[in-house]
Amino acid sequence: METLPEMLQQHFFATSSAIALIIVIITIVLKSIYSIGPTEVGLVRKRFGAALPEDNPVAFHGEAGYQADLLMPGLRFKFVMVYAVTKHPWVQVPAGQIGIVVAQIGLPLPIGAKSAIYTEAFGNFTNLHSFVEGAGPKKIRGQKGVQRPVLSPGTLAPIHPVGFLVITKPQVYGVPISKELRDRMRGAALNYVVFGLGDSALDVTRIEPRATESGHVVDMVGVVTTLEGDPLPAGDISSRLGGFKDIEEFEAATPTAGPAPATPANSQLIETILGSKNDQHKSYQDFQAFLDKGGKIGLQHDPLLYGAYNLNPFLVRVEQVPMLVVEQGQVAVIKSYVGLPTQDTSGPEFKFGSLVKPGHRGIWEEPLRTGKYPINPRIYQAEIVPTAILKLDWAKGVTGAHGLDARLEPIVAKSREGFIFTLDLQVLIHVPDTKAPRVISMVGSMYNLVNEVLQAALGNHFRNRLGMMEAVSFIQSRQTVQEEATRHLSGQLDEYEVETKGVYIQDVILPQQLVEVLTRREIANQEIETFRMQQKAQEQRVSTEATTGKADMQRDLAKSAIGIDIRKNNADARMQEGRGEAEYIKQTGTAQADVIRAQGTAQADVIRAQGLSKAEGFRAQNEAIGATSTTLVNIATVLAEKGIQFVPQILVAGGGNAIDGLAATLTKALAGQSNLLAGGSKPEAPKAT
Repeated sequence: METLPEMLQQHFFATSSAIALIIVIITIVLKSIYSIGPTEVGLVRKRFGAALPEDNPVAFHGEAGYQADLLMPGLRFKFVMVYAVTKHPWVQVPAGQIGIVVAQIGLPLPIGAKSAIYTEAFGNFTNLHSFVEGAGPKKIRGQKGVQRPVLSPGTLAPIHPVGFLVITKPQVYGVPISKELRDRMRGAALNYVVFGLGDSALDVTRIEPRATESGHVVDMVGVVTTLEGDPLPAGDISSRLGGFKDIEEFEAATPTAGPAPATPANSQLIETILGSKNDQHKSYQDFQAFLDKGGKIGLQHDPLLYGAYNLNPFLVRVEQVPMLVVEQGQVAVIKSYVGLPTQDTSGPEFKFGSLVKPGHRGIWEEPLRTGKYPINPRIYQAEIVPTAILKLDWAKGVTGAHGLDARLEPIVAKSREGFIFTLDLQVLIHVPDTKAPRVISMVGSMYNLVNEVLQAALGNHFRNRLGMMEAVSFIQSRQTVQEEATRHLSGQLDEYEVETKGVYIQDVILPQQLVEVLTRREIANQEIETFRMQQKAQEQRVSTEATTGKADMQRDLAKSAIGIDIRKNNADARMQEGRGEAEYIKQTGTAQADVIRAQGTAQADVIRAQGLSKAEGFRAQNEAIGATSTTLVNIATVLAEKGIQFVPQILVAGGGNAIDGLAATLTKALAGQSNLLAGGSKPEAPKAT
């Protein structure tokens, strides 16, 4: 029989054991109750059980290890002796960023695959059972590795921490299974750098205009390169969904016109090529749709336009480049490196490469005109051709906005005497927009046209021309040389179907020796001109003084002028009077002349009759008294008629015979007759002494 103390001792022991058991049970129960926060999940790990199948780290059928089912927010019970529970935060993706999901469970990736297949039934990867066991009509099972979709900004999801790692910029969610990753976690948490991502890789990709340092806003596009997909077909350098079958179908559907098949309009072909197919895969955001539509790995044909895109950096790379902008007064000649095989449309007479219709490889025969074009510059090279008047300067420090003349230098040439000239030139050319593709096909680029064709044509022309001229002759005939250069360059550029609008000599830098000679000559010319101007000044001074004097004597000059006018009028009156008198005299003289002429004729007839009668008398005298006596008688008669006294008035005789008396009487008679004839008076009788 037990004693009371023994009984009390046993009772105490039993009581203590019960209490201890209760405490243990309570402790176990309390330890098995987990309070899961509103943004937490409980990861359950079973301490014992069957081994996990294959290589999956998550148990779906009660195996030991991490369990597929998570504890959701609230009070949750998991018997602590069987399960261990760890709390993990929900995956939260910040605004403006994305989250990349890496599956640590599922089927292995196919050979060559870089990402896992995806179906919309997977959702945000919150249902681990559907991911592993299969979801969707085709019961697609998830695969390990990088998942193709990304978690959008603002995503908040209870994703299994062992089934998936979620890489965000602030942190990496989940428990890494890989030994390599666990080793990297020692002493530090995982971050995106461990996975080889850059600082901007987890940001939302934004395509937007960019401002340059000068403040100019540049339009941008995103050139896309995909890192997964089937290889490109042989000969292709970029992927276009469906290839260029739509261009082939478009050309085949063009109705025929006449004997030759008609070709589709270039504008329609260009619109088809520029039309983006990014809507078929949500601009590479639905990468699974991109692959399902036949997308290939590598450079993509269609770029991204303005917008924000959730792109998986493990699958898509984007390079932002300036959009093709064709300003007014320009065209863009397109050199296509992709498309259908080359079919030359330039004609047999064109020997400088091929021109093709849009959609074929080669230089498009139709340029792009004013506008903005989202084309991929990696596969379509655009050569901007100014179609307005293009000014080019061969001068130092002078460059147009186009920049084509940045490397042009003044032309150095030598005259016939050896003087070296430096010429600054300005050239105006014009490329017709319809001829731009042919020009580029011939020269390759506008840069080549300027720096190779024009530079050679102008430089050689001026060097050859100046080499045949004297320095002074060149200076004096600068305009002529300029016109010759214009004609020469026009002939050269006509071969390239480029128009020449003018060649102008802007400045001529002369040699110093020639400058000195011309300076002295100009100084001499200026001195001559100065002397000439001084002479003109003196002449002007004299003229001014004369004008002043004339003004001072204006009254006298006026009186004199009036007097001159009066005298002139009087002279005119006398002249008119004289003319009248002259006319009167002329008429009177004519009448008198007629009278005198008649009188003369009558007198001539009288004289002729008298002469005939005298002739008859002389003949009778001659026969009567002889020739000598007849002569003496007639001489005496004539002398008497003229009044010449040749007979003395007094006859002195020495005798007194009859002969002397007869002589005296005859002398007196002759003298008296002569006086009668001369004076008309009776002659005095001679006195005898």
